[in-house]
Amino acid sequence: MSNPKGLITPEEAKKLNDAFTLRCDLVSKDITKRPDNRSTWFSLDEIKKYLAYAEAQAKELGYEMDGIRIYCGAYPTVDGQVGYSTAFMVPTASNANGEEGNSLSHDIKDARGLNMGGQGDPPSASYPQ
Repeated sequence: MSNPKGLITPEEAKKLNDAFTLRCDLVSKDITKRPDNRSTWFSLDEIKKYLAYAEAQAKELGYEMDGIRIYCGAYPTVDGQVGYSTAFMVPTASNANGEEGNSLSHDIKDARGLNMGGQGDPPSASYPQ
């Protein structure tokens, strides 16, 4: 089995995390007024189920799924309490079934995404946990 493209070392992950900390600190200070969520966790089982579901759904919608896009998001404000940050994923495709692709993957707009992963413990915990 070959290694996936884009593998990074734990040291590189730490650098990415540390660079993000500056942004997260601004959100915590100026928007949420409390430490914000720094990570989202999905079980291996849920990711496998979602990938199978998303691929089948893409076919039903007339697309060949070619990947997933992961977005940063935030839960809405409820009763004056700003929601935590989160991450969600959506399936992508570069072409509809039977059409020639253009090498750019686009979100499959009518496809359902995956959210509701677990947050960090505590939410503000950074890499590594």
